[in-house]
Amino acid sequence: MADMVREPKQQRSIEKKNKIIEAGYQLFAEVGYFSTNTAEIAKKAGVSTGIVYGYFRDKRDILLEVMEIYIQKVFQPVFQRFESLKAPLDFATIFSSTLDEIIATHNKNASIHQALHSMTHTDELIERRFLELEDEMTKAIAEALERLGYTRPDIFERVHLAINIVQSHAHECVYDKHTYLDYKVLREKVITLLCQLFD
Repeated sequence: MADMVREPKQQRSIEKKNKIIEAGYQLFAEVGYFSTNTAEIAKKAGVSTGIVYGYFRDKRDILLEVMEIYIQKVFQPVFQRFESLKAPLDFATIFSSTLDEIIATHNKNASIHQALHSMTHTDELIERRFLELEDEMTKAIAEALERLGYTRPDIFERVHLAINIVQSHAHECVYDKHTYLDYKVLREKVITLLCQLFD
């Protein structure tokens, strides 16, 4: 990122930097951002604290790199899914498989997801990055659908609403887990609602 202390050029240095980021990713997921310090990140990465400060000003710089890795792990598959769609569009199948994929990735990355989302209340850059990501997803999915012949004057509104419905459903299944809900029924209702939205 632009505000790093230095950018490594040699392979060995790149590997060290990546180990630091991965250590930050793991620790932020395990104990949270505020309960982690730079010395702990260095120890987990197998490097000295001085080396950490050679690449990053502080642990917040590491957090911003962790955020980008998280986005690649969780959201890149969604972008790829919509990029690979072919006509004719079968929305029931698209939404069914997308829901499964989003829930699976949320399950796999639940701890870091919660750690990063909790930061949106205290870190303006993290909050802004999540908003930018939502914009990127809305535009990319809308453009993919338009390329396949789905054209509506309110396509951005439909896609934006669909993203929020899918995310809300994933959060319900992974984090909230209300015991009075039948998740099979809920899933069917969500798919029906999304299909009606794009009818």
